[in-house]
Amino acid sequence: METLQPDDPRELGSYRLLRRLGAGGMGRVYLARSPGGRTVAVKVVRQDLAADADFRRRFQHEVEIARAVSGRYTAPVVDAAPDAALPWLATSYVLGPDLTDVVEAHGALPEHTVRALGAGLAAALQEIHAAGLIHRDLKPSNVLLAADGPRVIDFGIARAVDGNRMTQTGVVVGSPGYLPPEQALGQDVGTAGDVFSLGAVLAFAATGRNAFGEGAASHAAMLYQVVHGEPDVTGIPQSLLGLIRACLQKDPAGRPAPAEIVAALAPGGVERSLTNWLPSAVASTIATHAASILDLEAPETPEAQPAPGFGRPPTMLDGTSTATGTPGTGTPVPGYGYGTPPSGGAPYETGGPLPGTVQVGTTLPVATPASSRRRFLGLATAGVAGVVVAGGGTAWWLTRNDADADDRASTAAGNGGTAEPAAENFTTPPAGTAPQPLWHKSVAEDSISTTEKLLTHDGLLLVSGDPLVAYDVKTGKPRWSRKDVLPFGAPLLLADGKLFMADTDTSGVLKALDVTTGKEAWRSRLGKDLKVEKTIAVDAKNVYVTVTDFSDSRSATDYRTGVAAISHGTGKKVWLQKRDWGTNDYDVEGTASGKQLVYADSNYNLTVRDTATGTQMWTRKVGDDWTWRPTVAPGAGLVFLPGDNLTAVDVETGKPRWTLSPNGRRGFDNPTVIDGVLYTADHDGGVWAVDVKTGRKLWLCEDPGADRAPTQFLRVAETLYGASDTDGGGVFALEAKNGRPRWVYNDNRGTGEPWQVAVSGNRLLATHGYEVYALPAV
Repeated sequence: METLQPDDPRELGSYRLLRRLGAGGMGRVYLARSPGGRTVAVKVVRQDLAADADFRRRFQHEVEIARAVSGRYTAPVVDAAPDAALPWLATSYVLGPDLTDVVEAHGALPEHTVRALGAGLAAALQEIHAAGLIHRDLKPSNVLLAADGPRVIDFGIARAVDGNRMTQTGVVVGSPGYLPPEQALGQDVGTAGDVFSLGAVLAFAATGRNAFGEGAASHAAMLYQVVHGEPDVTGIPQSLLGLIRACLQKDPAGRPAPAEIVAALAPGGVERSLTNWLPSAVASTIATHAASILDLEAPETPEAQPAPGFGRPPTMLDGTSTATGTPGTGTPVPGYGYGTPPSGGAPYETGGPLPGTVQVGTTLPVATPASSRRRFLGLATAGVAGVVVAGGGTAWWLTRNDADADDRASTAAGNGGTAEPAAENFTTPPAGTAPQPLWHKSVAEDSISTTEKLLTHDGLLLVSGDPLVAYDVKTGKPRWSRKDVLPFGAPLLLADGKLFMADTDTSGVLKALDVTTGKEAWRSRLGKDLKVEKTIAVDAKNVYVTVTDFSDSRSATDYRTGVAAISHGTGKKVWLQKRDWGTNDYDVEGTASGKQLVYADSNYNLTVRDTATGTQMWTRKVGDDWTWRPTVAPGAGLVFLPGDNLTAVDVETGKPRWTLSPNGRRGFDNPTVIDGVLYTADHDGGVWAVDVKTGRKLWLCEDPGADRAPTQFLRVAETLYGASDTDGGGVFALEAKNGRPRWVYNDNRGTGEPWQVAVSGNRLLATHGYEVYALPAV
């Protein structure tokens, strides 16, 4: 990476160039940043190529094709100007070094890392091939390693320069040692050619060397070895040897397909294989690399003094921490969080620094965009710790009214909502600095359902699991605990001071518990042949459930399913409606709003029923994604369909009312509606605010501060909070009026589980796997 030279442009389109990343046969590559803060790599075509009309046409064609590649394991095209005086192409910049640099610094990678790498790269090839592309230059320098998985870059661009203008007799396009024999011989190259390259890349990752020679070996010698010789597979782990040999077959027909490679390397799924996939030393290298990139904001401006950090206290090399107290017990932890001591007295010392505190002077520095982005990384990347900072003998602490604080607001997380601040006042930390937990608990593994939403009510936090526990939101201590009342993974619904759950493990009844005591209020059986399978929605009057009718069957295993409404005041059935044959009673997600019950199912249907009678109003196919709970905007009478576009449908008729395009970005996640504003994440990691009635974009935050954007939202006063569904995000805070990022909290535990968040008063309650936190809503 080099500083910009006098002949380098300072801007291309709306992108401000920061550094020169390199140069090649096509042109130069720059590191750049968009007005919204997104970091991209911009490739600029050489001036002589820009004057070639044929090249421009080929480049335009490849840009159009490359835009179609929007996979999880590629760096997608985000912008391009093929018609500019100097054509350019911008792709997402991956905050991670390439495989060549990692192996050079750390040597061969361990077996589990190579397996995960291979699964991710094979998945990337599936995405690239599905878009009609052949990479043709897959090599270690085109593989970037990020904390959440590998990324393939420069896909398909070789085609734009592989024409008459760029090809000479006797010249082989590609990288010796990684291109397949058919490419070395100048023959047609299909998708199997990329599989050969993948095998060579994995051999390099597993051994630290090129399987066809390196060092003093000439390119001609390497090409000869690729075509006529055998790869050197010495040192490749035995469990990987057969697969890599198969990838390196001379005959393209003998090589496995990318889907077969994924199945062999990641039978439990690619995402699962990438949990904690990197050695700690490599993860540290990635964090350092990412930090150096994010620190490049405004290179001509003197670097601002870092603002105080409020991350986890430093962990010493012997494994001890500067924090005191007992994290994981549910008690407030002096030094671990920042807040009034448990006694309610003054912060521990006001005349000197706190344990684990760094003195930075009497004036707190102002956060600049560069320092803010850098601190976001520190909170979101494993192994990076923050410190509590005090100035002039005074630390930043949270203050609260202990005795009389009353949690006046409650909400069910995931459905969206606002909460008025209760009688707690928390000090707002500097911009970009995340608060620390007020308390933290670790619970037994598999004791809670990590994918179910959190519920709060009157100072209680309810977490779905076995045992079912109600935690005091102020202390983290259990108020009550009930074992064997909630089947593992079953949804938990809350209304009218009661918790509702289906007792699917035994008799198939619906149970209601008093939320304040945990005692059973009533149980409802619909009939001897009717089994309640799942709670799907709740409103002010009824609980809505799916049922199986064992008296109505077409075979010994095929029974009719239905939907029922049960009064949560009396536990009595209000109505029962049969569903069509062929519909399943599992994987149904629903929302009740006003006069409509809206639910999606695993047959890709969206169905709306009248809440008073259960009469079906309409149903329609919703595409290829059913793993979402429909979002309804009651005042606007709309239900929203996520996907490549975001579509608002009239909830009464099923007719589309408006459609929002992502404008060059990838599609939308399921949205949340709060007070007439729709909030949603796109698949490129951005967060949108949209006017519910018109579909007009209010703002777009391209970079909320972490690799993964929040996918569930709630609001407290003027702040929008969110939680990501992967490790790479955390709990986010953004300004609700303009989407400006404020902070991101991440515990850096790498659990592989989603984050969940709810609000009670001025406290955020969050879970990450089997860790439970209370954070100040600041």
